[in-house]
Amino acid sequence: MGLALPVLAMTSVQAGQEMSRAQVRQQAQALGALGRTLFFDQSLSGSGKLACSSCHDPAHAFGPVNDHAVQLGGGDMHQPGMRAVPSLKYLQVVPPFTEHFYDSEDEADESIDNGPTGGLTWDGRVDRGADQARIPLLSDFEMGNRDGAEVARRVLAAGHGKAIAAIAGPKAAGDPDLVYKTALKALEVFQQDYRTFYPYSSKYDAVLAGKAELTPQEARGFDLFNAADKGNCASCHISQRGNDGTPPQFTDYGQIALAVPRNPDIPANKDPAYHDLGLCGPLRTDYLKREDYCGLFRTPTLRNVALRKTFFHNGAMHSLRDAVRFYVERETHPERWYPRKADGSIDKYDDLPEATKANINTDPPFDRKAGDEPALTPAEIDDVVVFLGTLTDGYEPAK
Repeated sequence: MGLALPVLAMTSVQAGQEMSRAQVRQQAQALGALGRTLFFDQSLSGSGKLACSSCHDPAHAFGPVNDHAVQLGGGDMHQPGMRAVPSLKYLQVVPPFTEHFYDSEDEADESIDNGPTGGLTWDGRVDRGADQARIPLLSDFEMGNRDGAEVARRVLAAGHGKAIAAIAGPKAAGDPDLVYKTALKALEVFQQDYRTFYPYSSKYDAVLAGKAELTPQEARGFDLFNAADKGNCASCHISQRGNDGTPPQFTDYGQIALAVPRNPDIPANKDPAYHDLGLCGPLRTDYLKREDYCGLFRTPTLRNVALRKTFFHNGAMHSLRDAVRFYVERETHPERWYPRKADGSIDKYDDLPEATKANINTDPPFDRKAGDEPALTPAEIDDVVVFLGTLTDGYEPAK
């Protein structure tokens, strides 16, 4: 897999000229190189201290380096974000957002409506990498630019004008809108570099290729991950190749309500009236009145999940083991995850308004009740966590 060439032609389209495939590839390479440079350029932010890579670190699967629930940004680098920073890896085949998703014939039963699915970001509100790049560049609590013109000014001030001209034409520097669009496209193309963003180089990929074997504990974890009466993780985090031979992405891209506990470490949560409801707002605004969509967030890939230090959309968990344990104990031992009310009762699903709790997923292992044995024992949780470690890129098979 390489660059998605058909989306790249900018200069020649404006000039009414057809580009050869070689010219398109050359432009793609130039865009990718510019995008890589911009990705690491702190001067594109209002503070001059925040680059894309500040929150999306290559050594951490293009996710955060720390265990903070949210990151700080804005013009003074003191404005807190609203959600945990997701990884930018393995986004290349995320489908466009749709309210009604039907699996392709290469994956599963085409007749089943899987509901809201796809889109980038936790709430799926954009579909393209260029649109995704726009969000942090213009966010008050991230890179803090007022508008695209300010981004363009910073791009040129940082010395990227020559690269912009080589891609978008010699007069591009005089057109702030074109500079801005070229920068967004460059960031998108950089993230289409398969060697960097979707190399499929984990131990699990080596196992699928017949170049490695799972250890006994990893194999037990894999079986528990897949078993419908145990972890049932694979029901959303698909672990098998597609019928067309494509590697598993470890996600079905679905929007799902897990009822993760409210995280007091997020400053916005100090207001008891504030709720981050994902698909129905507040950051996504086109479904604000769709109560049946409240609390839904996109299922992320589990590739490289062992590199993370925060888990779920609000960073409420700080270890992979706790993240797995939450799945099997949410219903059987809610007292371990949710606070108590003044009357001593458990404030179950405490980060969702009462009217939206009907949206919470109850598929296994969430189908048990308080006092039941969890679907996984502590030792089995350990096995699943060890298996998840095989999804980290950069594995080198023994010679």
